[in-house]
Amino acid sequence: MQRNAVWLSAVAVSAALAIVGAESDGLRVLHYLFKPLTTLLIAAMVWRTATTGHGYRRAVLAGLLLSLLGDVFLMLPGDWFAFGLGSFLLAHLCYLRAFRLRGTWFRPVWPVLVYGVIAAAVLAYLWPHLPAELKIPVVVYVVALAGMAAQAACIWHQHPDRAATLATVGGACFVLSDALLAIDRFAIAIPLASVWVLLSYWTAQWLIARSVMFLPGTPRG
Repeated sequence: MQRNAVWLSAVAVSAALAIVGAESDGLRVLHYLFKPLTTLLIAAMVWRTATTGHGYRRAVLAGLLLSLLGDVFLMLPGDWFAFGLGSFLLAHLCYLRAFRLRGTWFRPVWPVLVYGVIAAAVLAYLWPHLPAELKIPVVVYVVALAGMAAQAACIWHQHPDRAATLATVGGACFVLSDALLAIDRFAIAIPLASVWVLLSYWTAQWLIARSVMFLPGTPRG
């Protein structure tokens, strides 16, 4: 447990510095340094975790590393949004693969319906504000994101253990983070947007990462 506290402290401090840098032009260097470092720390925690679910861990680790790439694209000067979107799309497919390893596809159907309604509502709100060249990529991304979160909830229904609970809440936090990011970028400015987007984003990543160590049969120390 002490080791877990060390990881949590390191991630929390790094995330806080990244958020401070995002909100302060004079400290922007903190954002450039600590945004990728925070995701990298979470990936390192997964890499160091002993688990019975090696395929699950590999898929989650791949998702985190692709998210790291997306982090870099989204903070680069210039318009790298499409590259960031593509990186996170692949990350969600990796998480979807991880959750699929724990159970069947999209059973029961109610999480799919819930996230489908949420995705449709967000898309309907964003649609008039999206650039024409991004409309189809955003639709594809939102479908993958909603599918990932829905599959996590389905696994929780099939196997209501701690690993599934963490993944389910993590998936929901990812949907919240991306919805806030898209609304702030394309529709209407959200006060302290970086705070809410990054806080929910790293909460999502942390919870999905932590699900690795709570897979049934995994030793915890």
